[in-house]
Amino acid sequence: MYQTFEEVVREAGNRGPKTVAVAAAEDRDVLAALKMARDQGLADPVLVGNREIIAPLAREVGFDSTVRIIDEPDQDQAALKAVTLVSSGEAQVLMKGLINSGNFLKAVLNKEKGLRKSKVLSHLAVFEVPGVDRLMFHSDGGMNVLPDLETKREILINALGAMASMGLENPAVAVLSHNEQVNEKMPSTTDAAALVAMAERGELPPCRIEGPMAMDVAASAEAARHKKIDSRIAGSVDLFLFPNIEAGNMVGKTLNYYAGAKMAGMILGAAAPVIMASRSDDAAAKLNSIALGCLSAG
Repeated sequence: MYQTFEEVVREAGNRGPKTVAVAAAEDRDVLAALKMARDQGLADPVLVGNREIIAPLAREVGFDSTVRIIDEPDQDQAALKAVTLVSSGEAQVLMKGLINSGNFLKAVLNKEKGLRKSKVLSHLAVFEVPGVDRLMFHSDGGMNVLPDLETKREILINALGAMASMGLENPAVAVLSHNEQVNEKMPSTTDAAALVAMAERGELPPCRIEGPMAMDVAASAEAARHKKIDSRIAGSVDLFLFPNIEAGNMVGKTLNYYAGAKMAGMILGAAAPVIMASRSDDAAAKLNSIALGCLSAG
């Protein structure tokens, strides 16, 4: 299990550079992150967008004339061209630049040239939290608003597949709810029990899954002992599966703003990793997301 993003960046570099196609690359922080990624041997960017804007920005962050730029001033067409680079195998990772998220995802899901693979696109967030001895994987606080059982199953499969590509086998998974009791009036608890049963029947990728589980038990073996809950994973959870987007989003932002956590993330369920970093992320945070994408690309 990785403890820091520095380890993720180093491992992605050890595996060798992946080609990253950037849609609407007219974004200085994105370009700065890609320059760091190229310098550390984990990414070789292809910048798709308005050359007149991209070229001076690329020089400003330190790229030389060898960086590849595909001139396409129209943002929607730039997104489609970047997607096509990935769908054709010319690139292994897709990254969002200065383009609306809806327009970007429309290109990802294009029926002719898009990257749709699984039934569900989902967001995987990864946190480096001070005082915690492992990176924490969260899903889904960014894409699926109120997932039903089948959607949660797809979210879980997406996350486990990405983690396996990173070398994280048989992770501990907590399916979160408000407590550990199954209550027919609380779908998050019945869904959790159903996912655990699926795993027991071998219908999910390898993992050590428990649920329903409250966050205090997931976070602390001492809390589990105090509540007299017999758990093999309490206090050592790798992947936290949230019941809805509000829960995942609020926990993530709480870690960022109150615990000083670093975060990276990507979209899963496409035929290749999709990096859609927040506009508020600085270049260092975007570098961590690029490293995750490159690592999960194999």
